[in-house]
Amino acid sequence: MKFTLSWLKTHLETDASLEQITDALTRIGLELEGVENRGATLADFRIAHVVEAVQHPNADRLRACKVDAGSGIVSVVCGAPNARTGMKAVLALPGSFIPGTGITLKVGDIRGVKSEGMMLSAREMGLGDDHDGIMDLPADAPVGESYAAWAGLDDPVIEISVTPNRGDCFSVRGVARDLAAAGIGTLKPFAPPVVVPAFDGGPRWQIDFPEACPWILGRTIRGVKNSPSPKWLQDRLTSIGLRPINALVDVTNFFTFDLGRPLHVFDVGKLAGDVLVLRRGAGETMLALNGKEYVLDPEDCAICDAAGVQSIAGVIGGEATGCDETTTDVFVECALFDPIRIALTGRRHQIVSDARQRFERGLDPALLPAAVEAATTLILELCGGEAGTVTAAGAEPAWQRDATLRFRRIKDFGGSDIGPEEAAEGLERLGFVPRHRDAETLTVAVPSWRNDIAAPILLDQAPTLDPARARAAAEGCAAVEAENDLIEEVLRLRGLDAVPPVSLPRESPVPATTLTPRQQRSAVVRRTLAAAGLMECVTFSFMARAEAETFGEAPDALRLLNPIASDLDQLRPSPVATLALAAKRNAARGYPDVGLFEVGPAFSMHDPNGQRLVAAGLRAGATPRSWLAPQRPVDAMDAKADLWAALTALGVPLDALQVTTDAPSFLHPGRSGLVRQGPKTVLGLFGEVHPRLLADLDLPGPMVVFEVNLDAVADPKRRRKSAPDLAAFQPLRRDFAFVVEADVAADAVIRAARGAERTLVTGVTLFDVYQMPDGRKSLGVEVTFQPRERTLTDAEIEAACQKVVAAVAKATGATLR
Repeated sequence: MKFTLSWLKTHLETDASLEQITDALTRIGLELEGVENRGATLADFRIAHVVEAVQHPNADRLRACKVDAGSGIVSVVCGAPNARTGMKAVLALPGSFIPGTGITLKVGDIRGVKSEGMMLSAREMGLGDDHDGIMDLPADAPVGESYAAWAGLDDPVIEISVTPNRGDCFSVRGVARDLAAAGIGTLKPFAPPVVVPAFDGGPRWQIDFPEACPWILGRTIRGVKNSPSPKWLQDRLTSIGLRPINALVDVTNFFTFDLGRPLHVFDVGKLAGDVLVLRRGAGETMLALNGKEYVLDPEDCAICDAAGVQSIAGVIGGEATGCDETTTDVFVECALFDPIRIALTGRRHQIVSDARQRFERGLDPALLPAAVEAATTLILELCGGEAGTVTAAGAEPAWQRDATLRFRRIKDFGGSDIGPEEAAEGLERLGFVPRHRDAETLTVAVPSWRNDIAAPILLDQAPTLDPARARAAAEGCAAVEAENDLIEEVLRLRGLDAVPPVSLPRESPVPATTLTPRQQRSAVVRRTLAAAGLMECVTFSFMARAEAETFGEAPDALRLLNPIASDLDQLRPSPVATLALAAKRNAARGYPDVGLFEVGPAFSMHDPNGQRLVAAGLRAGATPRSWLAPQRPVDAMDAKADLWAALTALGVPLDALQVTTDAPSFLHPGRSGLVRQGPKTVLGLFGEVHPRLLADLDLPGPMVVFEVNLDAVADPKRRRKSAPDLAAFQPLRRDFAFVVEADVAADAVIRAARGAERTLVTGVTLFDVYQMPDGRKSLGVEVTFQPRERTLTDAEIEAACQKVVAAVAKATGATLR
């Protein structure tokens, strides 16, 4: 909301300084956004008379001038082509700051002629782009006076931020009312004269959509001359960023900001018929005043004549009936519209207008008659003509309501020591009328312009709630909310900065964790994978359908109906897919050896919610060059190592995992695997990308990937921390070499050995694989025995080893080498 200081003073009688006013605005809840004071920048510039302007003796394009600025004649060298004897110009004396150039003026000597000032162009003063010559002022411009004051540029523009509930402060008068209540001056009375109608006639109203418009007024003014607005009106509109159009339109814009009362004017000569109907839209197309066309639907309120829709009520008018210089008869509209319907219409059509901004916040329902008289008076003053009778439809809604304040609640709820007298006087200054007062309470009538106080409340109550209880809850809520509204009004008049800050009560000295263990997984995995040398990516969750199908299913249910691009029309089956495309782009730019990861969603119809949270990673090309080990192409074991590191960081016991060979089809069938925890739970996958896929998508190779299904990882169990269980006896290790068939997995041997003697065996690791000439293979495993009660004898050790051999032989058919 913008307004000038002089505009504010048309409603507020005050001697307060600009600083006092702006401080008070923020103090009472109308937060100051900024003050633009062009007069302060131009304060040093004076109107001057060029007494003499002759050719510079030593320069062809310069003029040597004698200039009078009211305090004596000074010598000025000027290069402007329009500098001449007898003209009036703007003069800057030494020490003045020139905003257009950023310099501070000094006395100088220009080719042998002393220059004691500078005559300014509009650009040098920061008032525009014109720099073809110095400013040429009218002959009656007073010499020696401040140019800013003479040109009306010393009027500061104040901008405030208005909260959505304060529709009354989207008007200069509403701001003045709040300042007066806060002790910054006195609010001037507003009582426009009643214009006596000179005739009876003109368009009349008919409301067929009362839900959108309960009350509307209008008045015909004939014989007007629609010329440009006077300077004072143009200056006020220009100062707040509005473009003056013509007198009739400017009057409506003026009252939109002055009283917060949007108006609209129809050219009577362009209307068809003598009835304007407010009805639902029916699919019509209207060309609006902004030059755009809009199609109205049944939820829009349209103002129509016999020819069709002429305005979207409360939002924007139509171009067909707009007023221009040919207008002689005008019909003024002043209506009350439903705020919610106006807001929905504006959002639906994406129209942002000053009228919509005010209607959707709620207007003063009692202001309509006075606003019509004020607009009529100003139109007659500026455009002439004669006014007809006021035509109306509907009726003024019943806005009257009361609110009650308990004085003790100011202290209990607001923490302030404001007494009953101060509270009551403050509310009266804001326009609240006392109804009843005793030692404990005050009941006031809410003024018509404060639709945010004691407003009706709609509770979303359970349908099974007892009716009596529901009614009591609604009544109690209405009373409490109204009282809180009054407390806020009392507090802000003292000053929101005076409200004592109070910390929220703490439930415990130690704050609770903000993230659940499940939520913390993403951060843990990110740190782990970054420490492994992978770089985190954030890619789109959608990709081209053809590419998505190569990495898994791409059902129609996961296809985007309105994609942001034609090649981003399918939700990805896995982040692996978008990481692979990222690696392809890096390789095309000369970076084939990359390591990437992403924590994000994967989409599938097989998941309970249609998606799951996944940590996926990729390595492509070769390992980094190092003196420790020769460079080599990445392989499936690199991906498995990253997967194992992530699972370890998440607290998953690796001994309980199984690796199966039924990996997805986009992975190499012999160099990939699924990681399972039990027969049903799949925790992840790893492996090399299938060579066919590398060729089809032109991906850099070799490429290995892994994926961790974070949603499948069980929540960590809460266990009481205790001292570590350290055995008192040394462990002993024995190596075994088992000969098995080529298709026997090493994991089966390890599991069998681990389960042979559970009370003694604490670890089994594979340390050697040897391919035998007859096609079988030899697996070397190390078994760790950890006695706990006493040192084992040789016989006990031998017995334990025999149990390991027997268990492995039974499970896999292995023989001991």
